[in-house]
Amino acid sequence: MRPPLLLAAFLLMPASLAPAGEPLTAAPAYGGPLGAVEGAAPDATAGVADAAAPSWQWPLSPRPRVLRDFDPPPKPWLSGHRGVDLGAAFDGAHVTSPAAGTVSFAGVVVDRPVITIDHGNGLRSSFEPVASTLAAGSVVSAGQPVGTARPGHCPAAPCVHWGVRRGDDYVNPLQFVMDLRPSILLPLEAPP
Repeated sequence: MRPPLLLAAFLLMPASLAPAGEPLTAAPAYGGPLGAVEGAAPDATAGVADAAAPSWQWPLSPRPRVLRDFDPPPKPWLSGHRGVDLGAAFDGAHVTSPAAGTVSFAGVVVDRPVITIDHGNGLRSSFEPVASTLAAGSVVSAGQPVGTARPGHCPAAPCVHWGVRRGDDYVNPLQFVMDLRPSILLPLEAPP
């Protein structure tokens, strides 16, 4: 088989091995300064369109560093990291809504202040530890401050944990602010 055909067959092989109706998940696709990031969300409604067209804003400014990546557990009851930890410039930094929505919860969970925003279409963002004066039912716009980062989540640096759920499933929040599609380099055609 010619090398370009062999490469094409190799790249298409995962698609042919996936069970019908099951989404393909990408391998870690970003190895830059933010660290490796998991690929597409594991549910069927989160396809390439989500990863290819990020439409939300970063919840911290300036653009934060990712201190800990999304690492969902293989089973819902097992331990894992169901969101990302974003480095805040300082404790007390403003946290903003990444997209328009309605506050569905603002209060304390165990010992941390948490705010959750319902963005519609089954998507909800949660931030912790974030103190907020907003009440459940408050309508927020993209980029609107929703609270301030509090100390206590990351041991060595100010940070905010950002989790996103689609229905009951946690998905990678970074897919809404970054293009996480894997880069694929194809060979140049050999001259005739």
